Amino acid sequence: MSAREFAYESENKNAYEHVRVREACALRDEWLAYGLRARPAERADAEDAVGEIYRLLGEPPPRFAWVASPAAALDAVRDEPGFRAGLLRQADRPQTTRAWPLPDRLARMESGLRHRLGEAVAEPWTPPWSQRGPLPPGTPADEALAAGWSVRRVLRTAVGDALKVSVSDAVRSTVRSSVGSVPGLMTWYGQHAAHWVGYYDVCARVGAARYRSPDAAELRLWARLARATGWWWAAPGLCVMAERPTAVRTEPAPAAVHGEIRLHGEDEPAVRFADGSAVYVLHGTVVPKWVVTGPTVERIHAEPNIEVRRSAIERIGWDSYVDQAGLKLVGTADDPGNPGFRLSLYDVPAGVWGRRGRLLLTVNGSVEPDGRRRRYGLGVPAHLDDPLDAAGWTYGVSGRQYAQLVRRT
Repeated sequence: MSAREFAYESENKNAYEHVRVREACALRDEWLAYGLRARPAERADAEDAVGEIYRLLGEPPPRFAWVASPAAALDAVRDEPGFRAGLLRQADRPQTTRAWPLPDRLARMESGLRHRLGEAVAEPWTPPWSQRGPLPPGTPADEALAAGWSVRRVLRTAVGDALKVSVSDAVRSTVRSSVGSVPGLMTWYGQHAAHWVGYYDVCARVGAARYRSPDAAELRLWARLARATGWWWAAPGLCVMAERPTAVRTEPAPAAVHGEIRLHGEDEPAVRFADGSAVYVLHGTVVPKWVVTGPTVERIHAEPNIEVRRSAIERIGWDSYVDQAGLKLVGTADDPGNPGFRLSLYDVPAGVWGRRGRLLLTVNGSVEPDGRRRRYGLGVPAHLDDPLDAAGWTYGVSGRQYAQLVRRT
């Protein structure tokens, strides 16, 4: 092959790889939409897929009980005799896998599938001297390809990691922490399994992986569930299915380059279900309902969680909070690390936040997803009288060293 022919072939290959990755990102966005979908479940499709999974486990199709939310589901299954078999400790399991409770066998089935799919998607072995490190965070997909990273590695970040951040971390984990759990009860997440189901589906659809026929068929069942329903719980003869939310409110995650989102409900719940159960989230921080619907200085001072307290103060505004709380101004100074903005240091009396200290008001060096620069209040020791010393203390440097910063982020 001549040098010209080689260059032509390489150029065509690179162009084809860029097309594949762009197609993968479009499919990723489809899966993100499934993970955030807020409308009634496609019950017939969900029940058919679950029935097929039961069949693969050697079980007859179950009876289905539909409820309005995960919270309602936990109430429904907490005292259900059919689910007690799933609460066995590991040491209590029979030695024969076939005798394990159905939830344990289902969990083994899912983890085994994910392991086999992961092996099919994994990077082929390369000599150590030709290996590249992990894809740098925040690298756009096209730039990563142009820099020489493989399609599979780009997909791992631009599709797999992005869906995990947006669906698993931002939504599933948040709802789960708010709903609570029954110790030992296994949950399957339907639409919120889109982070792994979607990733393996996308890899196959753009030709980045080939799965064994049984694994491909099994993946299609989990994909049907992710497209059709919310969370579900399995027991012999009975499957409890929760409806999807009726509302999911989000905003772009900071510095998102692969479509990542986080939950945010400015004046309403970030996640709401048909039975009224809801999760309140401000800029990714889970907060009690009062922070969104009725923040007051009294409630703020009684709140032990610093992140909840900060979110509540931001709701009423830092200037309003300082005025209502009667904080005394200690000093102000231009912020050398953030030109055009000022630092303000206030005294916080003992009893306001549990002990005496100082509050440094500053402006974030980077722009938020909505285009604004966010004000922050940082707690600093009570002995600091100079705003520059207080700002330096937050970075572990002196005020004089902080004054020499070009710009902070």
